[in-house]
Amino acid sequence: MDPAKEAADVSALAALAEPTRKRLYEHVVRQAGPVSREEAASALGLALRTAAFHLDRLAEASLLDVVYERRSGRTGPGAGRPAKLYRRPDREITVSVPPRRYELAAELLARAVQDSAATGEPVRAVLHREAHELGTEMGGEGGADLTALLELCGFEPRYEDGDVVLLNCPFRRLARRHPETICGMNLHLLRGVLTGMGDLAHTAVLAPAQGRCCVRLEAAD
Repeated sequence: MDPAKEAADVSALAALAEPTRKRLYEHVVRQAGPVSREEAASALGLALRTAAFHLDRLAEASLLDVVYERRSGRTGPGAGRPAKLYRRPDREITVSVPPRRYELAAELLARAVQDSAATGEPVRAVLHREAHELGTEMGGEGGADLTALLELCGFEPRYEDGDVVLLNCPFRRLARRHPETICGMNLHLLRGVLTGMGDLAHTAVLAPAQGRCCVRLEAAD
């Protein structure tokens, strides 16, 4: 939900639009170990300078990690300088338009199953509690601007007659397949957001509508 991370992910994927760079990336990530500039250039039939340039651009975009190793196995004086090598990073890159938050749903569902197995409490009850607690935490950290927080979370909020309608569901695919589970989770998440923000002007209710999130924030009477 970090807009800076999303911007970085978009920039990283844009770096793969260059065909030679994409070929180098695909070659490196298929290898079992780190790859040198010389190895990559030889494998793809590129000039060493060209391979080095594009590999460094991939590293700058965080698409590849750089490590330094001595391939000779020797150490100490006379062992030579370590070689600059490239490998697949641990970092994941995800970009979706409109925004989706399937990782968040997976985290909440996994917590619910784990806690339910440990305590015997029904999974759905645990899921609702976990979602509310997370929403409360998000609301407490989100400042006083409800619209800005909802926008950051990918809900695309709009005001209609004092209510806040959410034009995008960050869990859309899951909600279509499992509406009772996911919409209930979403409802308690947003109730938690209101609680965390101390927002008494709105109430989160289920109000399914075509092309919108299943939750609506109704203006208090």
